[in-house]
Amino acid sequence: MSVAITAEADGERTRLVPAGTFDLAHASAVVRAVEQAERDLIASGDVDLHLSALDRIDGSGAVLLARLIDRLEARGLRTRVIEDHNPHAFRLITLYRERRVEARPQATRKMGLLAQLGFVAAAVPGKMAGALDFLGHAAAAIPKALVSRRSVDWSSLPRLMQAICADAWPVTSAANLLIGMIIGFLGVSQLGRFGAEVYVPELVVVAQFRELGPLVTALVLAGRSGAGLASELATMQVSEEIDALRSMGFDPVSWLVVPRCLALVVAVPLLTWIGDVFALSGGLLATIVSTDMTPRAYVLGAELHITGANFLNGMIKTPFLGLIIGLIACRQGLAARGGAAAVGARTTSAVVMAIFGVIAISALFTLFFTLLGI
Repeated sequence: MSVAITAEADGERTRLVPAGTFDLAHASAVVRAVEQAERDLIASGDVDLHLSALDRIDGSGAVLLARLIDRLEARGLRTRVIEDHNPHAFRLITLYRERRVEARPQATRKMGLLAQLGFVAAAVPGKMAGALDFLGHAAAAIPKALVSRRSVDWSSLPRLMQAICADAWPVTSAANLLIGMIIGFLGVSQLGRFGAEVYVPELVVVAQFRELGPLVTALVLAGRSGAGLASELATMQVSEEIDALRSMGFDPVSWLVVPRCLALVVAVPLLTWIGDVFALSGGLLATIVSTDMTPRAYVLGAELHITGANFLNGMIKTPFLGLIIGLIACRQGLAARGGAAAVGARTTSAVVMAIFGVIAISALFTLFFTLLGI
């Protein structure tokens, strides 16, 4: 089918209907059609670009149509892009138009405190809508990944497990070892005043297994892996690798987000379990150094309280902690716009939001278990 753009009068509106194949192989014909449409268009009102007749479009064709719309708007015309059951073309054209709008320099002006508060409050609904939209895409990507294996970059999963889990266990284990020592010294100093040092092993087990083990491990991963994932995806975004994936027909959420979230969902429980062992060792070291308790007595006291209830109470929440870290980090990375400064800003936001999310999820689980009396 030949490449052409026809103009049709529809009342006070003008319909622009591109037809044919708007891709790189037909770029010269597309350029001629766009130039011809711009010369022939004598509309003075609104212009609608209908996409139903497009057989195929790629990034080059989308750029040319986006520039046509921009030039028409520069002439004072009001334009709309009508999807017409062609979401791929609509998404590409909208993407390139957004990038052109964002590239325009905006005048900066100082705002007062109330104006800044109003600006932040006005941005909250948009941010919430964007977050919910991302969550919806992520939820829809899960069944899609189960049905179509090629929609997910499964080949990256071993590398991600190496970077997120295997390479992180020394720092998470060291953090939990120190937490175990802190609980041990704190228990000795407080319980020792009542001659109740015998309860220090119980304190270490309950505090570590139920609360501090999952929390400390997730916080370390939020700062380490959350920052790494956010900066990786933000760099891909600003270098237009994400746009390249979209132009090739890949969904970035399915291709990039699903394997990273899965790696974190697996990594946090494993690292928490290893961290619990190190925390018990730290509590043992603190107890035998500051009291007369023997290692055997400590182990026997701890063994009585290493129960399925204490263990599962903490482990149940770990997949959710990993999931919230992955979703926040990937969301912030994919939302990056601009250059290197945007990468740094999104990485910082990802770490702060992931840490807050981890604490909030942990608090909700603690409240839920408390209400259930577990």
